[in-house]
Amino acid sequence: MDTRQAYNTWASQYDTNANKTRDLEGTALRASLAHLSFDRCLEIGCGTGKNTQWLTERARQITAVDLSEEMLAKAREKIPSGGVQFRQADITAGWAFRDGLYDLVSFSLVLEHIQDLGHIFREAASSLLPGGYVYVGELHPFKQYTGTKARFDTEEGRQVVECFIHHISDFTGAARQHGLTLIGIDEYFDEVEGQEPAGEQHSIPRILTLLWRKP
Repeated sequence: MDTRQAYNTWASQYDTNANKTRDLEGTALRASLAHLSFDRCLEIGCGTGKNTQWLTERARQITAVDLSEEMLAKAREKIPSGGVQFRQADITAGWAFRDGLYDLVSFSLVLEHIQDLGHIFREAASSLLPGGYVYVGELHPFKQYTGTKARFDTEEGRQVVECFIHHISDFTGAARQHGLTLIGIDEYFDEVEGQEPAGEQHSIPRILTLLWRKP
């Protein structure tokens, strides 16, 4: 199923489905950005607004972008704030949805659906003020290697969203080519009740986060 159609279909149940990847990425984003100061944010992949509300507490102005109009409709219901401008757009095309330059460009569970990372990082770097940040939170490639993909169930059966595998070096290489400096990389594991703390387990990490800064 193509990405836009899939997320339009998924929107009605996205917030209520059990989804470890969605929830853990939200935790990872907050941990990654809590120590940063940013006034203007370009949020790519806002979905139903799972991270947008938290970002409104940190940023004065947010441009929240998603490919799915149905996901955006859910986000608008939750977040009536005048400080958020919602935009429906395909980020594989030119970024005409930009409103000036930003202190932060964030990507949440988006880039697994994008084949050409070079274009994305070129546009992201061009969207930043000097000293601005790019945050990426993705399903860890180690999980992808095992066959894990974005998927959900409907009355017609299980729907699997089109995905591409990107190695960690694919992310870092694409960002480096466009002048971004890597300043942070973290991995987040599922917490399993009755076992050792997640970071001490010899299990496969679920979420990868990367943080870059524009000189």
